[in-house]
Amino acid sequence: MLQVETLHPADMALADVALWRAFAAADPALASPLLGPDFTQAVGRVREDARVAVIRREGETIGFLPHHRRPGGMARPIGAPLSDYHGLIAKPGVEIDAAQVLRAADLAVFRYTGLVDPAHAFAAEPTTAAYVIDIEDDVEAYLEAVRSGSPKKIKNYRRLDNKLEREMGQVALKAADHSQESFDQLIAWKREQIERTGVHDFLRPQWTRDLFQTLFETREGDFQGLMINLYAGGQLVAGHFGVRQGATYHPWIASTNPAFAAWSPGQIFFPRAIAAMPELGLSRYDLGPGSDHYKHSYGLTQTLIADGAITAASMAGRVAHSVEGVWALAGAHGQGPVARLRRRMDIIASTELTMGGRVKGLVDAVASQGRRRNATMEV
Repeated sequence: MLQVETLHPADMALADVALWRAFAAADPALASPLLGPDFTQAVGRVREDARVAVIRREGETIGFLPHHRRPGGMARPIGAPLSDYHGLIAKPGVEIDAAQVLRAADLAVFRYTGLVDPAHAFAAEPTTAAYVIDIEDDVEAYLEAVRSGSPKKIKNYRRLDNKLEREMGQVALKAADHSQESFDQLIAWKREQIERTGVHDFLRPQWTRDLFQTLFETREGDFQGLMINLYAGGQLVAGHFGVRQGATYHPWIASTNPAFAAWSPGQIFFPRAIAAMPELGLSRYDLGPGSDHYKHSYGLTQTLIADGAITAASMAGRVAHSVEGVWALAGAHGQGPVARLRRRMDIIASTELTMGGRVKGLVDAVASQGRRRNATMEV
């Protein structure tokens, strides 16, 4: 029989934190910085609703389910929508039923969008691809594989790299870059891009900005923020910011200087960033899921993650299961308008902590949809 103790991350026992690290280290599928206790504790410092379900059987700790406890018994992935990967971190070899965990934790449903589940606790079928730059021990061989996969594109990007240096001055990659001014500029460019594309602004709530700033200022230890930037003639032209743990880096922010768009600075950035990985002590540069074309070109390793929901083995869970069933019948798990609406609502509900923020998010969603329709009609 499972016993579940639900705690704020700050209240976890040191022994349980150490166990969590050991469980994650034992399985390469759990190597992401987003799946360790350090990320959960960092989120806990900016989110009061952060929780960890500590799972025990006969007094032995066998797993951890980090989440946000939201109204109505809804559990959302810890740090969502920043948590491209999430799940239940279990002791190797043990069997855990996530539905029973939810019941013991007094939760009705856990909605996931990037489930990693080597313990098969969720019985979910992973179908979404995530892209990883995994250089193993030979960065030159990896870069050659990238060039071989897209020879015309890479040749053009090298031409643009040379052209940028001729016209704007020395092109240089700075990693790690600790410039607060450059960090602020990457965030500003990202928010401008979000505004142009009409997606939900996950950088608007204070908690995401506080989390990023805290990680940016963390310079010691295995878990810390990392910013990698490209400069031309001393001007910032492109960069990434994210979190690293050990040899794995997971960027959240990819920004480029709009004034340098003619040189495709985001594409110039990647070969240089990949070449710098050994010096940075990195072997994995995790680009996460998504349809961005650069992920396909540079992330030659793919992993599969799952999108869906699991409901508790309880009356509340059965009610939640009925609701999820209605969404599924309406097409929430496809690529159509209902699926897009559901994803947008999930992002808003995960990001915005106030009713005012959620209402504004929905208003913005309707407005952006209207702008897209008008643009289509004009074309």
